[in-house]
Amino acid sequence: MGLNNNRIEYINELAQENSHALVARAELRYRNIINNISEKALDETGRKIIMLAGPSSSGKTTTAKKIADSFTSLGMDTHVVSLDDFYLNRKDIPGYDEGKPDFETVYALDLPLISETVKSLMSGAETDMPSFDFTVGERKSTYTKLKLEKNDAIIVEGLHALNPIVSSELENLRLIKLYINVSSRIYDAKGKIILNKRNLRFVRRLIRDYNFRGSSVNNTFELWENVCRGEDMYLFPYKDMADIRINSIHLCEPCIFRDTAINLLKAAEIDDKYKGDAQKLINSLNKFVPLNSELIPKDSLLREFIG
Repeated sequence: MGLNNNRIEYINELAQENSHALVARAELRYRNIINNISEKALDETGRKIIMLAGPSSSGKTTTAKKIADSFTSLGMDTHVVSLDDFYLNRKDIPGYDEGKPDFETVYALDLPLISETVKSLMSGAETDMPSFDFTVGERKSTYTKLKLEKNDAIIVEGLHALNPIVSSELENLRLIKLYINVSSRIYDAKGKIILNKRNLRFVRRLIRDYNFRGSSVNNTFELWENVCRGEDMYLFPYKDMADIRINSIHLCEPCIFRDTAINLLKAAEIDDKYKGDAQKLINSLNKFVPLNSELIPKDSLLREFIG
């Protein structure tokens, strides 16, 4: 994606003159990426494993679903397996700060169970699939059954899907490794960064946390520091292991998110240490032409955050 397209002047001009085109171009670019992944998978025979890793609010959930839908339309029944369901019980997760459980570390996962479960699925056996209850911080006592037929696929998605500690046990299986992130910044005509990659993901998470997780703006700020620490330690060192890298930016998103994010940031009771970052975000978002979220298709990746 070229620098000219990433310029705020280009985005705002198109938002004012042809907002439908701005949205449509973003959706088409993303859809073409999904189609390319499907074509690569068709070249493989037998049961397939897609390992999909990415940082918080990169769009892993929607992307996994879209890949699954695309595979299914091509005759490959596909199931999404979330690494979040393989967390250890909260009391068994290693701590990082005053004994708080570190949900970002790969060692928060039940690594032997991941290996055992995926290998069982790939052998064609009926397999017990775990589920994690985040409200109580424990794995549920009930399991669902899953069996893969000869040409079925599974998508294993999570922060640690490319981590060798997870994937090395599976290397003798058919793996297609994907990495998703917001991989572009937005600049002005002078080359000054208006929103960097983490700014864009933070805005996504801010809105998603408020809409779907009942989380305050201050809580999102509090969590973000550890989220970024986990990404730097456990994700980014392995991104080059991916066969395909997905840039999930939608150039229309600052315009779509603008008013909602600004209103949340202005209305929130925020600790003093976050007020500077909040004001910087407000100032940056104010530079974009606002667009109505009704322009966004119902199946868009951006719906993961705005509903």
